[in-house]
Amino acid sequence: MKNLISPDRLTIESLADRLKKAKGRPEFQRIQCVLIRVTLGSTAPEIARLLGWAATTVRNIHSQWAKSGEAIFELKSKGGRRNQYLSAEEEVEFLRPFLAKAEAGGLLSATEVQLAFEARIGCAVAKSTIYRMLDRQGWRKVAPRPRHPKADLAAQAAFKKTRKRDPRRS
Repeated sequence: MKNLISPDRLTIESLADRLKKAKGRPEFQRIQCVLIRVTLGSTAPEIARLLGWAATTVRNIHSQWAKSGEAIFELKSKGGRRNQYLSAEEEVEFLRPFLAKAEAGGLLSATEVQLAFEARIGCAVAKSTIYRMLDRQGWRKVAPRPRHPKADLAAQAAFKKTRKRDPRRS
């Protein structure tokens, strides 16, 4: 088997330091995979058994190490917004006129925002897209408690105090 990783002292020390600073399990295991090969000289199947991986994965990591060096440990996170219409800054800028209207006491309608959004991006979007965008920017629906504008609170209170007697109980 060809030795892709040179077992020199500098490499071992840099890997040991990097192992202490690993940010997560995937990065930690990748470093272990290379470090075990450098320090113990173990084969790919032995390392695979130790880490619970396939031997092919271990060989791939060793090959990547030989080509790229420590760059293989810089893993990108799997989360995030990959399919977005606007960036976070563009969303803030887009919602700015609506915020001004809301602060002036106006009512904000999701349909109104949706129409403006569709005009900006040039295609139709679901209303849930608009609600998620508003939620990301910290907006929430605030609605007053429903009450008739001509309701007489005194008459309602008086009505609650007068109770009909049950004729069967007398």
